[in-house]
Parts: sequence; structure tokens; C-alpha cells
Amino acid sequence: MTTAESPVTTPLDPRALLKDLQVRFDVFRNHSPLAIGIDKQVQAQMPDLEKKALRLAMRNHTISTRYLKEMEKAAVRLNLDGTPAGEVTEENRRHAGELLRERFKKQNEQRRAAQATAKAAEAAARAEEQRAAKLHQLTEKFGRKGR
Repeated sequence: MTTAESPVTTPLDPRALLKDLQVRFDVFRNHSPLAIGIDKQVQAQMPDLEKKALRLAMRNHTISTRYLKEMEKAAVRLNLDGTPAGEVTEENRRHAGELLRERFKKQNEQRRAAQATAKAAEAAARAEEQRAAKLHQLTEKFGRKGR
């Protein structure tokens, strides 16, 4: 068997795969709640797809903020073709809401920490400027005058 004949699955970048899925399927593009086991549907539509790349792309998709927001308010899960495939349970909605709250809380903490660091750096720069100005004043006052 030559390399041209062998069915080799090429590793694919999960982000590129996700973009491809968003182009091909409305449920990915709209960040709709996906049916349980939708990976099998994708695999049937795209048989040469590497399972690891698909798993990573699905993970990236399902932890995205837009997907979680849709999960939080949705009632129905969808198949690849957009047909209903079950309901989004209250537990699923609650879990999506918890993940979003944790994410937003972490982002706020990071923003506050960055602002505090910036303020500290600004205060240090002002203190250094004041120190330099004071040294310059002292040098002017006590420095040797032209003899």
C-alpha cells in the first residue's frame, strides 16, 4: 500500500476545525445548544476527521462565553441539521450560569489587579520624579557656583 492509498487522517488545528464547523453547520455558527453525542454526527459527516482534533474543537466551542450564554437561556438541544434533539435541563442551565459567573468574576479580579498594578507603577513614577526634582533643587542650592 502506498502513501497515496493509505487513509491517513491529518492532524488539524482545533481552532481551524471549529471555524470550518461554523461555516458548515448553523448550530455551531449560532452557538446553539448541541445534542448529546453530536460528535458522532460530525464524525459521520466528516469521516476522515481526527477524533482528538474534533474533541478539542468541541471543547473550545462548548466553553465559549457565547455558547454558555445560549445554554443558560435555551430549552432545546439541536442536531447538526437544526432539528430538536432533547431538552436543556435546569441542571445544564444552572451549570452554564455558574461557569459564566465564575468567568466574569475572574475577569473582574484580573482587571482590578491590572488597575492596581498600573496605579502602583504610576505612583512609583511620580515618587521618582519628585525625588529627582528634589535632588536637582539640592544640587542647585548647594552645588558649586562658577568660581
